[in-house]
Amino acid sequence: MPARNPAPGDLEPIEKASQDELRALQLERLKWSVRHAYENVAHYRKRFDEKGVHPDDLKTLADLAKFPFTGKTDLRDNYPFGMFAVPREKVARVHASSGTTGKPTVVGYTLKDIDTWANVVARSIRASGGRPGDMVHVAYGYGLFTGGLGAHYGAERAGCTVVPMSGGQTEKQIQLIQDFHPDIIMVTPSYMLTILDEMERMGLDPRSTSLKVGIFGAEPWTQAMREAMEARSGMDAVDIYGLSEVMGPGVANECIETKDGPVIWEDHFYPEIIDPHTGEVLPDGSEGELVFTTLTKEAMPVIRYRTRDLTRLLPPTARSMRRMAKITGRSDDMLIIRGVNVFPTQIEELICKMPKLAPQYLLEVDKDGHMDTLTVKVEINPEENVGRHPEQKEALAKELTHHIKSLIGVSARVHVGEPFSIERVTIGKAKRVVDRRPKA
Repeated sequence: MPARNPAPGDLEPIEKASQDELRALQLERLKWSVRHAYENVAHYRKRFDEKGVHPDDLKTLADLAKFPFTGKTDLRDNYPFGMFAVPREKVARVHASSGTTGKPTVVGYTLKDIDTWANVVARSIRASGGRPGDMVHVAYGYGLFTGGLGAHYGAERAGCTVVPMSGGQTEKQIQLIQDFHPDIIMVTPSYMLTILDEMERMGLDPRSTSLKVGIFGAEPWTQAMREAMEARSGMDAVDIYGLSEVMGPGVANECIETKDGPVIWEDHFYPEIIDPHTGEVLPDGSEGELVFTTLTKEAMPVIRYRTRDLTRLLPPTARSMRRMAKITGRSDDMLIIRGVNVFPTQIEELICKMPKLAPQYLLEVDKDGHMDTLTVKVEINPEENVGRHPEQKEALAKELTHHIKSLIGVSARVHVGEPFSIERVTIGKAKRVVDRRPKA
């Protein structure tokens, strides 16, 4: 699959800066951000004082470890605007997370913040192979969710033509892809699977479309899913990472020429990896929880925000900045099934290795007396010549059950359904887990 490699002139100077230059810029900006938060956000002033630290104590990048973490609870406790570091009238836009419980987390942006955001998303699109004049079909949801507008402003900044489709209306998505001939699609990987399924159901070959690059984010996805989507669609599948509390999409992005993990745009977002249990900072290469401190945000700086994403920091390759490995799970959505730690992405990897199964799945967790039970619902891949006889489904279920037990260490009931029997998402992220166990 031909990659649209960037010419050296396409890169910003910071993307090829020396490590000394990058670290000096980070320290300068980190000192500003920590002081900005302390002087203008009551929550941070209180938390810093309680921990006995002051912005003057930040003399090296390593000194950041002395400062307290920020969590989603802190944002909810200061709902709606208590985390803002500028007067509300200086806030040009607010977004909010789609929090499943309690109040949403609200984030604010000054005009300069929106400008910065557009720049990092434009950089992400260029890293993905996008060029001025390309047409970008945006199928992330618009509104309070940061995906749609973040992608939109970034694509415009990159000099692209934007199709602001948003999520849903799958048949219309396909019609516009056929009629407008976009080069790039920005969408969640789970909804891209839905689009591919619908194309094939309509008798269309996804490889025949104009799409050359898919920039997929907003939820974890695996290398196996990348390979399956590239084979089905003929596109280069590139990973974009972000979260609304830190900025939105564009915090990190893979480079199309390497596809070796999203490059963190470290001139704006300083990463750490911590032990999720102790909070200790871990060396690069160690797996742990990803933590971010914003370096340039005006309206809502975040200091040591715990993302709950589990990953590793990897050395630079295509750019001067560090990369993050594929997210293996989250420290707060890990399932514990009869004492075994289970991440949905582990099961996804096993499903994707069985070509007779489609990459859609649903995990159902229940209680049977005192015992946890795990049911894995999957479906037959309509591309494969698999009959609908019960014994064939039973054989597939038995094979996946064996892989889950032997490779993950947990017993599961596997139900193999007909193609398209699992509900598809039309907007937002796929729901992969239903946990019906009584809460403690």
